[in-house]
Amino acid sequence: MTGPTRAEYCVIACAEAWRDAGEVLASPMGLIPSIGARLARLTFAPDLLLTDGEALLVRPDGTPEGWLPYREHLAWVTAGRRHVMMGASQIDRFGNQNIACIGDWERPERQLLGVRGAPVNTLNNPTSYWIPRHSRRVFVERVDMVCGVGYDRAAGARYHRIPRVVSDLGVFDFATPDRSMRLASLHPGVTMERVEEATGFELTVPDEIPVTREPTGEELRLIREVVDPTGTRTGEVAA
Repeated sequence: MTGPTRAEYCVIACAEAWRDAGEVLASPMGLIPSIGARLARLTFAPDLLLTDGEALLVRPDGTPEGWLPYREHLAWVTAGRRHVMMGASQIDRFGNQNIACIGDWERPERQLLGVRGAPVNTLNNPTSYWIPRHSRRVFVERVDMVCGVGYDRAAGARYHRIPRVVSDLGVFDFATPDRSMRLASLHPGVTMERVEEATGFELTVPDEIPVTREPTGEELRLIREVVDPTGTRTGEVAA
């Protein structure tokens, strides 16, 4: 078996967001997070609940295992029993996320997805982020519009928490006194200089920078043979 690819390190980093999560609803948005959530369910988070995004709870292979009507889904959302992994068109040093527009919202340069459920997600349950292309266009000093709420705006919301931000370069968290973004690990082959060049604000950097953990042999087998046998992950992270 060949060694892990960058995409597989990203899958592991996303999966780790749900480690020991217990019976919570995973809501991964995007390919790599979805593979990560399914891998977590098959390995170190067996009580994790997966959804088809509509009304069913599903097994890692997508077959139904339960019913989750929308009213029940909302009850879980507002009680902190869901962990979402969203994307971000922009994210700043305190974890504020933008998916609505680029530029002034009254006259934006570019219209994006829209605010949608981001405020509810971030204030009512843990929310992590997946960024497939780490750049200064995404990691910005100040987002153009706040959709997902960061630590400087959460005002002590009961279930607000941003466990991690995963990009194609590394893993980031907010384990700092002022709850600003910190580099938690670098993916193998990525230098600190590359991360700094691709980030539009100053990160907190530990004296010794960990490397993102390597998938075990069994995890690699599951990724390659069970969860994503057609290799769709390489279309999102090619390196």
